[in-house]
Amino acid sequence: MEYDKIKKIILKNLKDNLPKHLSYHSVMHVKDVIDSVEKIAKSEGVSQEDLMLLKAAALFHDTGFLYGAKDHEEKSCEIAQEYLPNYGYSQSQIDKIKGMIMATKIPQSPNNHLEQILADADLDYLGRDDFFTIGDKLFDELTMFGIVNSERDWNLLQEKFLENHHFFTQTAINNRNQKKQQNLEIIKSKLK
Repeated sequence: MEYDKIKKIILKNLKDNLPKHLSYHSVMHVKDVIDSVEKIAKSEGVSQEDLMLLKAAALFHDTGFLYGAKDHEEKSCEIAQEYLPNYGYSQSQIDKIKGMIMATKIPQSPNNHLEQILADADLDYLGRDDFFTIGDKLFDELTMFGIVNSERDWNLLQEKFLENHHFFTQTAINNRNQKKQQNLEIIKSKLK
């Protein structure tokens, strides 16, 4: 698996071709998810091969945004299927990667441990100190798409999302739940 080669190509493609209005679904988000996936995977004790598959899934999980937001996970799977065979990935490895990508679709419904790890890595920021900084980027993006029209709409959406969200891996539960709860309390206080 030539992960480092494909990583350079995909990150450059995203940097050059992602629509500029995507303030949240950006190269920075992809790199953040790759970092998070590595941390969670190490803590969860996954094998070296599975770590490589996780990193590839994190790399590709939002490439579908090159073609638009609608059904971007399915499109991301198609892009992974197109590229990965040329970089030493077997079809069974690619199928695992596509499963992980689909596990990031909201509402998340991962079917196995690797899918749980990527799902948690994708939303790792929910339980971090930079939650509001990253959230502002998503607010800008959703405002641009006309999904939210005001800060109040946004806070209501976030409140509902955080109340319904749960982490899957023991690592994310241990490391992120408490802070996620604090972030939710801050949002609730803004809505009062």
